[in-house]
Amino acid sequence: MNSKEMKCKSCGGNSFVQAMDFINLRPVDKKMTLGSERIFTVCLKCGEVVSIKVKNPEKLIK
Repeated sequence: MNSKEMKCKSCGGNSFVQAMDFINLRPVDKKMTLGSERIFTVCLKCGEVVSIKVKNPEKLIK
């Protein structure tokens, strides 16, 4: 989804920023796997996280 088409469900804002977390997402049964970063799309008006995406989903099955 293009950020220009997005609208925050909480406040109606239409300005967003993408941010990453320091801790990778990894499968529960594979604790030694590096996993993948998460990308959060955050509303700049109210701070609501409107989207969470895994950067490299293929790393979750390796």
